[in-house]
Amino acid sequence: MNATFGATSTADDVLAGTDLKGKRFLVTGASSGIGLETVRSLVSHGAAVVGTARNRTMAERVTAPVHEAATRPGGALEWIELDLGSLQNVRDCATRLLNSGQRFDAIIANAGVMATPFGRTVDGFEIQFGINHIGHYALVNQIDSLLADEGRLVVLSSQAHRVSDVSLEDPNFEQQTYDPFIAYGRSKTANALFAVEFDQRHRDRGIRAMSVMPGNSLTRLARHFSQEQLQGLFETVGKARAEANLPPAELKNIAQAAATSVWAAAVAHKDEVGGRYLENCAVAPINDTPNPFADGVMSYALNVDRARQLWTKSEALINAAA
Repeated sequence: MNATFGATSTADDVLAGTDLKGKRFLVTGASSGIGLETVRSLVSHGAAVVGTARNRTMAERVTAPVHEAATRPGGALEWIELDLGSLQNVRDCATRLLNSGQRFDAIIANAGVMATPFGRTVDGFEIQFGINHIGHYALVNQIDSLLADEGRLVVLSSQAHRVSDVSLEDPNFEQQTYDPFIAYGRSKTANALFAVEFDQRHRDRGIRAMSVMPGNSLTRLARHFSQEQLQGLFETVGKARAEANLPPAELKNIAQAAATSVWAAAVAHKDEVGGRYLENCAVAPINDTPNPFADGVMSYALNVDRARQLWTKSEALINAAA
């Protein structure tokens, strides 16, 4: 595996010298932040990308520079509306994609929300669990036939998965007091477990799935934090890492935060990263130290039995909401 990439590599560094002409990608949450940079880098290296956004008109307006980048090497970008917080909208989006019949070499499940105030989606799911996990689970499983043989599914997780395992007994906080960061952590563990089980179920087609920790960066994902809350979080992280004799955490810029996604989707050897959790353009080591701000992946986020149980639970929840 190429060892020349790391925490400071950018998406363009990772794709340097890679010609993606003829390759097709689906990227959710592509109109801002890491998703936008992921799309820009892919199309500027010749890929055809379908980006999802809740508001297609707004997405087309704010991503004009990406269209300009796409015209130079022959890449292309088109948009499709998707609201992961609505199963009906997910079904509508899936139908449009299926009707087009065009296949994808990789799907990058990038969209998400973080630490939101308590609320429920239109289908009754806790917002973070519903959008970050259930929405992607429903979409990907409805269009899995469009993922080409030997293709890849990249699901964005987070270091925050270290905060909590999923709760199969109370995924929607119906019995527990809601905590926005625990809810976020659970949803990010769910993302990793979804990749684990998808990988198990589709290996016979040569398809591999993996989860990605993009790295901490300042994007609109943190919009539910006040400046004081963000500062307090940075101080908590710094203290926790210092107490564990870990180096200070460093924020990535958005180009660096998009690197592991494109590395996983287009560069890494798929059979070396399939079923794994990736960070800094590498397979992350398992680290069960009870420190939510340590590096590496908690073993519960890669547990194949837990992944299968979450898959079954998610299917039942969606069927009940139908």
